[in-house]
Amino acid sequence: MIDLVIDSRRRDLGGFEVGRVLPHARRRMVGPFVFFDHMGPMEFAPGFPRGADVRPHPHIGLSTVTYLFEGEITHRDSVGSEVAIVPGEMNWMTAGRGITHSERFDRLRRDGGRMHGIQAWVALPREDEETAPGFTHHGAADLPTYESGGLWGRLIAGEAFGAKAAVKIHSPMFYVHWRLKPGAKAEVPGGYAERAAYVAAGEIEAGGRAYGAGQMLVFAAGAPAAIEARSEAIVMALGGEPLGERFVEWNFVSSRRERIEQAKADWRAGRMKLPDLDHDEFIPLPAEPPTHPPS
Repeated sequence: MIDLVIDSRRRDLGGFEVGRVLPHARRRMVGPFVFFDHMGPMEFAPGFPRGADVRPHPHIGLSTVTYLFEGEITHRDSVGSEVAIVPGEMNWMTAGRGITHSERFDRLRRDGGRMHGIQAWVALPREDEETAPGFTHHGAADLPTYESGGLWGRLIAGEAFGAKAAVKIHSPMFYVHWRLKPGAKAEVPGGYAERAAYVAAGEIEAGGRAYGAGQMLVFAAGAPAAIEARSEAIVMALGGEPLGERFVEWNFVSSRRERIEQAKADWRAGRMKLPDLDHDEFIPLPAEPPTHPPS
């Protein structure tokens, strides 16, 4: 049974287009997932402007998960990480009490090509919101995969289908990448209070209705959650246990409004360390921060 269908809202982030899915007016979170952006798909010509890069900016109270289907992003952060994010790999950045990072399209600017992927934010439990910041990278070979009846799947984070991903998480959750051939079927993992499936490409059927790219299906608790591909499709399955209300302002997430105000003051005053290789520029705090974060 499907509780809600969320259509992504397209937004231009200064030369780069995303589809914003979470947070949504009728559904702020799915399990611990508090933010979900569909990046692209977009084709870039060599030499495109640097304005498409995401300059250094801060986060608190969350973990970011950047997962690509196509393209490459250069990640740099304030704990010293510099990693080329490429398709199929897991890149998990825990902001905790505070981290800054940048996302740049160095290879695409040099060579051109397509960019397509998902950026998600996972809220931290209250007791872990002030944990030490960190970044972990897991190659595709480190992530469990399975294949059956035209369905290929990769467990990116959490536990599902009897498997457990290597990445350290802070609350019960699952995050799965599926590729389906026409007619292939998949079942969203049970055993979690909140579950959803997002169609990143192609068309699927669920509950006798068709759904296409850019739509997230939020399933009722405890109900069957089966999908079938009508065409070749890419689907992300996600969910977990709810963590309670979270406040989201700009790039900050917290269970306490006053903590977000402190983070804003710290960023304005320059008290948050920038990445070592990106110390000469940053994104200023917006004068009137939007309710929904930019990316």
